[in-house]
Amino acid sequence: MSKKYLNEPFKWGIRGLREILPDNFSAITGIFHSLRHRNFALYYAGQCVSLIGSWIQQIAMGWLIFELSGSVLTLSLSVFLSQIPTLFLTSFTGLLSDKFSRKKILITTQCLFMAQSFLLAFLGFTGLANIPLLLTLSFTFGLIVCFEAPTRQSFYAQLVPNEDLSNAIALNSTIINGSRFIGPAIGGVLIAHIGASWCFLINAVSFIATIFALILIKPRRLMIPPSNDGILKSLFGGWAYIAKSLPMRSTICLLAVASFTAVPFPMLMPAFSKGVLGGDSKLLGNLVSCVGLGALAAALFLAARKSAKGLGKVITASCMLMGVSLTLLSLVKSSVLACVLCVPFGFGMIAVAASSNTVLQTLSDDTIRGRVMGIFTMCFFGIPPIGSLVQGWLANTVGLQNVSLVSGIVCIIAALIFEFLRPSIRKDARHTHAHKGVLPEIAKALRDAVKMKNH
Repeated sequence: MSKKYLNEPFKWGIRGLREILPDNFSAITGIFHSLRHRNFALYYAGQCVSLIGSWIQQIAMGWLIFELSGSVLTLSLSVFLSQIPTLFLTSFTGLLSDKFSRKKILITTQCLFMAQSFLLAFLGFTGLANIPLLLTLSFTFGLIVCFEAPTRQSFYAQLVPNEDLSNAIALNSTIINGSRFIGPAIGGVLIAHIGASWCFLINAVSFIATIFALILIKPRRLMIPPSNDGILKSLFGGWAYIAKSLPMRSTICLLAVASFTAVPFPMLMPAFSKGVLGGDSKLLGNLVSCVGLGALAAALFLAARKSAKGLGKVITASCMLMGVSLTLLSLVKSSVLACVLCVPFGFGMIAVAASSNTVLQTLSDDTIRGRVMGIFTMCFFGIPPIGSLVQGWLANTVGLQNVSLVSGIVCIIAALIFEFLRPSIRKDARHTHAHKGVLPEIAKALRDAVKMKNH
């Protein structure tokens, strides 16, 4: 490694900060640049309705389980069951989105989600809901996610051209996290006034919007050549593809550490809200909404950036912010201060995830994008339930606050290690980005250099 790159970590300066911050006057209007594409606009509109319902259901599900059981461990187990299938299956189910119609897979999974929400509403209204049934439905939900999540992540490439992919990913994060801000607050009020069963029914109806939008979408057809790879080679192709790329494997490793240490915290928030702060469902809704507010700010921030340039620094800074916020959250007793700290925590969590998603997608080929996104989904959705279960078990012994303190410190250390490696990561990633047209300014320079050489 050259002396130039050895000296780069931790020395950002004004130029380094400019790579992170949106520095163009059209940043505000540029946030919505991807919506000029009809397919993405339809998809985005459907998500606006459906995701609010999904967050209402999530807050209701966590509250109902904790209310019926009164156990942090049972709450952790429900989260574990709803997400553990993604740890083992998504790196392989991503192969389906590389081989079959992503649109049809998404329509099918949305219909299954809707049916499950109707079933939850029925169980709630009839008084048949109990812990074994809710845990079973949590596991079923996780199985559906195994097919839906990697397909959804890889579907963006068929809705927008490659140069708008980064903006589309970030913009979609705005509605995901905007709903994270609005949905839990609405859910907390609805639980207090009309009960969890109505939350499930509202979510079931909201899926109609996404299904209708998907039916209208005409995605770009992928020109994928036939492959002679065997079954095993195809299944493990995503792992091999990531392993040979320093930027991709470094990003996945950081995401995995953050997903085990910091990302489980919102899942345990019912216990934090009631057990540590002594609050009710409204406080829980406010805490989750504050996480959503920070997450929404992160998504808007990323959508306003012009390109994938500087995302390595964004990942470092965001992971550090998430770790520091979690460390401070472990020390507070004030509900107001906890709500304030949840904002930077949410910003860091989503900035790390969305930036990692963008890095992986912009480095991936269409032929293997589904499997790469399957591994991303495994890390961001499959590892947190392991962390949640371990942290829930430890919380019963040493306390949730002590567990959160250690988790925050580990997250900070991971950010420092990534920053040390970032110069080498940057060097490898920029070459691939330029040739794929993700960094137009560098791609143009390369084309000009080739022309000069030929002449």
